[in-house]
Amino acid sequence: MRAYLAEFLADPKVVALPRWLWLPILHLFVLRTRPKRSAEKYAQIWTSEGSPLAVHTARQAKLLGADHAMRYGEPSLRSALEKNPALVLPLYPQYSESATGSVLAMVKGPAIREFHDHPAYIDALAAVVRRHRKHPRLLMSFHGLPKRGGEEYEGQCRATGNLLAEKLGLADDEWLVTFQSRFGAAEWLQPYTQPTLEALARAGIAEVDVFCPGFVSDCLETLEELGITARAAFLAAGGRELNLIPCLNEAPEWIAALRRIASETPARPYTAHAG
Repeated sequence: MRAYLAEFLADPKVVALPRWLWLPILHLFVLRTRPKRSAEKYAQIWTSEGSPLAVHTARQAKLLGADHAMRYGEPSLRSALEKNPALVLPLYPQYSESATGSVLAMVKGPAIREFHDHPAYIDALAAVVRRHRKHPRLLMSFHGLPKRGGEEYEGQCRATGNLLAEKLGLADDEWLVTFQSRFGAAEWLQPYTQPTLEALARAGIAEVDVFCPGFVSDCLETLEELGITARAAFLAAGGRELNLIPCLNEAPEWIAALRRIASETPARPYTAHAG
């Protein structure tokens, strides 16, 4: 866990502070406490096969007949690109510098920048929601970013939310978009997910469905942050049931969508310049 976090949090795309300022903080403070806290959270969602994110990603790749890699950790993106410099499809539907940008910084060749409004992606999201929806109110939670510099990402998240709501035929008061996983003291994109859930409960909305369109696989942020921590906060505030809808994972509509996205979305040539 410490090695993973050291690689992840040392990436200037993830933490944009000057290196002379951030790296001492990272190594002297953050890496002395955060690995233990993260390990405790992972222990709550770990499966017999390992990390849910790794398991679902490997299954998706197998069903698609493709190779997979991780930007941080193993199997490493760098090694995968050296062995097979093929089309790269980052599994981040909405573009951000800290996620997709970090991947593209390592790529030498064609890559897909984002697919937040691709019809097949929206159709797959809608199919999963329809299968698992239980309550009238749907909260769509996206990973957050610092507000400053996150304008394009926020716009794409809200566009995805609008397209999904339209596909599902939802009225304006039946859904909302929020942002989770805030880190640090800076102001991030709002509204924040957990405080919104607490406010809904206090307002008498006792049952809510929560879905994460920006996460294509269930992971720590969905299973622990929402399924455990946010659910407990919602219930403590007076809520009765929080139904966490699974991510796309291995839904057949999503595997079909991946094929369409890879074949239909224009791929731009990239030249590695960092990472």
